[in-house]
Amino acid sequence: MSNPWLSIPLEEYEGHMDSAGVEQLAPLAELFKCALDSCVPESVAILGVAGGNGLDQIDTTVTKRVVGVDVNQCYLDEAQGRFGSLPGLQLHCCDLTDSTLSLAPVLLVHAALIFEHVGLGVALDNALSLVAHRGSFSVVLQLPSEQESGVARTRYTSMQILKDHFQLINTREFQSLLDERGFHIVEQKTRLLPAGKALWLGIFTKDAEPCFPGSNKPRSSGSS
Repeated sequence: MSNPWLSIPLEEYEGHMDSAGVEQLAPLAELFKCALDSCVPESVAILGVAGGNGLDQIDTTVTKRVVGVDVNQCYLDEAQGRFGSLPGLQLHCCDLTDSTLSLAPVLLVHAALIFEHVGLGVALDNALSLVAHRGSFSVVLQLPSEQESGVARTRYTSMQILKDHFQLINTREFQSLLDERGFHIVEQKTRLLPAGKALWLGIFTKDAEPCFPGSNKPRSSGSS
């Protein structure tokens, strides 16, 4: 079965994500910046990088290697055009659900609104395999909403083909699953969105090594 993301033009994806009532592009970039500020990584991988939303948040004096992974080569071509001058940028076309990644590990792996589409099987294995020793894993998940669930309806009708592939991830169950794999949560944050939706950011560290100097317990912050 063909991956539905291969049939959605980038301009329609970004148009949908920036539509009134959705408005997620800026919040996703903000949450990526939160992860960068918390972990201060010398290297980062963004899974589902698409056209590069949020790459402008990277401090290149700190982060020297930037790895973008996406299933759609057309998205990566656009990201290259927009951010090709970003030092250390490496873009890789890969389907996280059926490929074994052969990339050098990084100190921060960031996955935003990925697992709702690809599940917690091979894709999660691939994501965790990229985290270096003492590295961190940041995840953005969509929280349940009584007003709007799943893929919102906008004028970008191509996005509706994702509805049958979309499933919300329970954040508590996700934390338990990662804990079993040696990744422990150190910070979490909720970002409210229009139409009653919200995004949850969780930052995990490998082998219980905190990414915050002197910290020995999770940090939590409320809605921003």
